[in-house]
Amino acid sequence: MSDLTGLKFGVRLPNLILPRYFPSHEVLDYDILVDHALECEKLGYHSVWINDHLVFGSSILECWTTLSALSSVTDRVRLGALVLCNGFRHPSVLAKMGATLDYISKGRLEFGIGAGWNEVEHRAYGLSFPGPAGRIGRLREAVEITKRMWTEESPSYQGRYYRIEGAMCEPKPIQKPHPPITIGGAGEELTMRVVAQHADMCNFSHRSPSDYDQKLQVLREHCARVGRNYDEIEKSWWGRVHVSKHQDELGDQLKVLYQSRRKDIPFDEWLSEVKSNSIIGTPEECVEKLHQYADVGITFFILRFGDVPLKNGLRLFAEEVIPQL
Repeated sequence: MSDLTGLKFGVRLPNLILPRYFPSHEVLDYDILVDHALECEKLGYHSVWINDHLVFGSSILECWTTLSALSSVTDRVRLGALVLCNGFRHPSVLAKMGATLDYISKGRLEFGIGAGWNEVEHRAYGLSFPGPAGRIGRLREAVEITKRMWTEESPSYQGRYYRIEGAMCEPKPIQKPHPPITIGGAGEELTMRVVAQHADMCNFSHRSPSDYDQKLQVLREHCARVGRNYDEIEKSWWGRVHVSKHQDELGDQLKVLYQSRRKDIPFDEWLSEVKSNSIIGTPEECVEKLHQYADVGITFFILRFGDVPLKNGLRLFAEEVIPQL
């Protein structure tokens, strides 16, 4: 089995009401989100993460505003976007926002970005929603602009979709050469080529170890084509976690999740599917599943605990799973 001593663990915070994400989280409450962020910092988690949607479920807090607020109430835990939707903000403005957040947080930004996939929220907010090639082409140019603005004095850029002229970005981010850039998305033909060219970390969600391994084989091929060292890209996973010492408590959590998601297939069939792409079980079973993911090359895990707004899973994972590694 793989050596797990170098693994990193972040936590997905509850910034929205969405039963399939947080089945027991029924009322949006910023105080609960802050409480979880502070608990993550206390327990020694590497980072906390917010997703970036405008219309997703019922109520949702906007990503950048929330991360900026968290920067003032935390001291050590890193602050991540999982992932920013490129279609929501012009890349030059986004680069300036990222530089500012890294500066005011004293170098704690984890910059995650993706092409965007939710057509409904784009239409609802009056934002254009090109086809896949157009969105991913814009993503590539956005990352190139962001890197230039974070590392060059007064960069200019002329692309197919975006242009900047002498776009000074001061103060620069504290992290050098720039904050780590995570590119989210599993599209094998277009997205992974951008990952191979530009990402410090890739991220695929809700995938089993075998599914993840297949995606990484595709990423290897893209890295070879563009001349990138595959090992330079950190591999991250994010998804659901249900952990308890007691099987009856686990069973209760999973039944709530099942009732919020799928009723068109039998519970046992659904549970087998969920367990394949999640981390579920006792602390010892969670360690075993982490070994399976680490065996295919994953070193960074972003965890979404299923018992929110409680913090039992958050604490148990930190106190009895991570120490076993």
